[in-house]
Amino acid sequence: MAEKGMWPVYGHDTAVHLLQRTLPSPLADNSSQRGFGGPRHAYLFVGAQGIGKSTLAQVYAQALLCTNPGERPCGVCRSCRLIRSGNHPDFRLVAPVNREGAVDRSAGLLRVEQAATIIRDSILSPLEGRYKIFLLQDMQQANESFANKLLKTLEEPPAHVILLLTATERTQLLPTIVSRCQVREMQPIAPTVIEQALGQHWQAEPKQAQLLARLAGGRLGWAVTQLHNAKFDAERQEQLETLWRLAAANRIQRLAFSEQTAAKGSQPQLFNMLEMWTTWWRDVLLAQANCIDACSNIDLREEITRQAAHLSQESVQKYIQTLKRIEGYLHHTTNTRMALDVLLLQLPQIV
Repeated sequence: MAEKGMWPVYGHDTAVHLLQRTLPSPLADNSSQRGFGGPRHAYLFVGAQGIGKSTLAQVYAQALLCTNPGERPCGVCRSCRLIRSGNHPDFRLVAPVNREGAVDRSAGLLRVEQAATIIRDSILSPLEGRYKIFLLQDMQQANESFANKLLKTLEEPPAHVILLLTATERTQLLPTIVSRCQVREMQPIAPTVIEQALGQHWQAEPKQAQLLARLAGGRLGWAVTQLHNAKFDAERQEQLETLWRLAAANRIQRLAFSEQTAAKGSQPQLFNMLEMWTTWWRDVLLAQANCIDACSNIDLREEITRQAAHLSQESVQKYIQTLKRIEGYLHHTTNTRMALDVLLLQLPQIV
């Protein structure tokens, strides 16, 4: 965790320090700070889902609105407490929603109606702080109308407005949006840092913290979510046993599973399965390279070693590439069945 100012952010010290340098003097006005080391009008936090983008952005918002004359955010002043509870009048969180308007970060969209609200609210002066801050989560899920409307605010932002955007990849956003933002790339966190954070801050058991830290792929948010997911162990075991069963199955059995999975229509569950499978095959590849100690599934080393002995490195490498290709394809198609057919028919055979 970054020490200066006690920001509750683990593993992103460089990003924290850069943002801390932009905090304005408590006595300076907004106009005197812009372009002279003060905050920019728009930031884009980029990184994998669960890596800590929204956490860092919200802590930055707290620091900008904190009324403590010393280290900010203090975490105890009225402003910090209101942001933490989601009730600050000058801080608005905007997330993808479904057609009924309910928040749905897995399959929802940022819609044009939300952009219209942002534009309308941005015109109004702050009620309590010096800034009016909007945190826009998952910009990769913004529909075209939302993105185009948001550009109006990015092109001519009021002096008191700061936009904090998050996205998994900058390439998924309009170039005109990216060019108007200060980009902060969020890098994967070391497993040792995640393990320490889970134990110290979330009181995870040592073995549980170690396993989740290895499986997290540098994403502390993912690890914390699974720590509190009572079904995680059973779901993980089911996904891996399904993979092993399919690796020993014939063509007809594989296609039957493809049909059943596609019929369920659960994209989030499907992507979770593909992520778990990818992690498994990477572990098999590590075992083939005599690097089993670096694997993620540290509690299943014997099975990893067994499967590694039955396959060639080339076949495993090719299948990992197939997994990533199909995962990318599924993000842009509704033909789930065809993608799964290809994925399962190319699955290495283990007798």
